[in-house]
Amino acid sequence: MAGLVGRRSLLQAFRACTADRERVCRLSAVCFSSPHCGRGHNAPDQASFARTRAPVRHYSSDPKDDLRVRYLDGEDAGIVVVGLNRPKAKNAISKNLVKMMYDTVEDVKKNNKVRSVILCSVVPGIFCAGADLKERAKMHQSEVGPFVSKARGLITELGNLPMPVIAAIDGAALGGGLEMALACDIRIAANSAKMGLVETKLAIIPGAGGTQRLPRAIGVSLAKELIFAAKVVDGVEACRLGLVNHSVEQNESGDAAYLRALELAREINPQGPIAVRMAKLAINQGIEVDLSTGLAIEEACYSQVIPTKDRLEGLAAFKEKRRPHFKGE
Repeated sequence: MAGLVGRRSLLQAFRACTADRERVCRLSAVCFSSPHCGRGHNAPDQASFARTRAPVRHYSSDPKDDLRVRYLDGEDAGIVVVGLNRPKAKNAISKNLVKMMYDTVEDVKKNNKVRSVILCSVVPGIFCAGADLKERAKMHQSEVGPFVSKARGLITELGNLPMPVIAAIDGAALGGGLEMALACDIRIAANSAKMGLVETKLAIIPGAGGTQRLPRAIGVSLAKELIFAAKVVDGVEACRLGLVNHSVEQNESGDAAYLRALELAREINPQGPIAVRMAKLAINQGIEVDLSTGLAIEEACYSQVIPTKDRLEGLAAFKEKRRPHFKGE
């Protein structure tokens, strides 16, 4: 019911507005998808993950293992961990990985029980080395454009997930790997991690959103410097530039960024899930338009939280001086 009321309010608020505002209305529908889990044929294989704080590293040459998805439970229910797992290829972006990630993003998008997503690697020392150049070399020239377009679309869909997405960068994130991280809402890196858009070394340019997202993250001039010179920075420098939110000292198991991302996901988990989704929508859409339009977007997103049960629960909990129990309703 809250979703229907919210959508009507958005349509009314933006009926006479620009195409940007209409896009907000369409995007907001994502936040009120079916309550069913939506795991489909890609349901996470819980048996393939030990119930530990960090992702378990399982290596395999089977393409089915290129991506490992874990839905946490217990107190961490609502957190989904998406782990890249192509050790021999340094998690390079292949046709199969793109397909598996598309399927996973669709499953997560339909599941309104998910409160946050952590994108990480289960391979020590690497986040993602970018495009799979060995596979790319075997492609006919006519195949390259469509593949890059599909990869760009995947990264856009990752960024459009209605819930917060946190990138945990425990190793190198180069080219398309950094572009994936840039599409996430929050980035956390180990001090030793290496990051850069290095495409000009291959006489090409970032083709999966890097030329657009990097300037928005760190500013136009700095982004130009990094892209033009194909510069690579470590986690400490990336934090100084504003490329990542936090830089943490790497640990012996090589998953320090993941553990910090998990801590942050646990901080997000108790908050009102509809409110968090609406806040993300308002920020993402508002930052692309003028202030007046942005304020209208905020107003429309705010209208969606007013009729929710969670808002009433928040008020009751405040009055009764207890912790609220939000259900995403």
